[in-house]
Amino acid sequence: MVEKSRPQILVTGAAGALAQQVISRLRDTCNLVAVDFREQVYLGDDIPSYCIDFNKRSFEDLFRRYRFDGVIHLGRIMSSQLTRMRRYNANVLGTQKLLDLSHKYNIKRVVVLSTFHVYGAVAYNPALIDEEAPLKSAGLSADLIDSVELENLANIYLWRYPDLNITILRPCNIVGPGVRNSISTLLGMERAPVLAGFSPMMQFIHIDDMADAIVLTYNKPQQGIFNVAPQDWVAYQHALKLCGCGRIPVPSIPPILPRMILRTLNLRSFPSYLMHFFKYPVVIDGRAFAREFGFTPKRPLKEIFRFYRENKKPV
Repeated sequence: MVEKSRPQILVTGAAGALAQQVISRLRDTCNLVAVDFREQVYLGDDIPSYCIDFNKRSFEDLFRRYRFDGVIHLGRIMSSQLTRMRRYNANVLGTQKLLDLSHKYNIKRVVVLSTFHVYGAVAYNPALIDEEAPLKSAGLSADLIDSVELENLANIYLWRYPDLNITILRPCNIVGPGVRNSISTLLGMERAPVLAGFSPMMQFIHIDDMADAIVLTYNKPQQGIFNVAPQDWVAYQHALKLCGCGRIPVPSIPPILPRMILRTLNLRSFPSYLMHFFKYPVVIDGRAFAREFGFTPKRPLKEIFRFYRENKKPV
């Protein structure tokens, strides 16, 4: 019997907690190569790891050397990281280079991590937002333009090059151990800011569940765009309460006032460009992904909130 060779997979964003959870799930069945343009991380002697700018020639050298079968692109830089120009170079130009190389070297499977932020937070959002909804965030904040352009770029390649088998995932708030995004930082504080008079419904998915979702996605080459979220939600201020957070009310009007207060308090975890997400609900419908990939989150909200309640950080 001829032994089937292990697939060779490139995982980007290797310095992030989510990528490392995905790598831990795949390392026994796949040959992995990890890259991140921010820093090189050691993931064990069995996993080559590189710190590489996607726009440099050395990045293409990896495609020649390892002959990847698939790519899991988790290297999207969050809006709270780096300058707007550096984010654009990484998220948009870097992703374009990655997809160009994937096409050039006949990659057969690509998974791209996006975000629910692309829908935008507006007062007239529907109660449940499905994958057909328009992407409004670019018109609301210049700091989210690169997130929308990254997804639009992946969508173009999805239809132009069907052989790449691209799947785009739009998860809700990813939280849990090791996650360093804005909402995770807020839930972990002893006191967190809230906009006075607002407490929008929010969704949370544990990092372990999200890693499981990505692995499920990679293993089933179903093209398309999918929301990833549990079918439950909770008001933001109630979530803070369940996490053991005190609340710091911040006036919401005029619009310049909360920005000035947050800047004065140095609350970088409550960025002004996400202000609307703390006013208006953005509740996404994850049923299509659950149905297509057989996905059910295993970590309930009470487990998520208990973690933050037991691991408080000062403001």
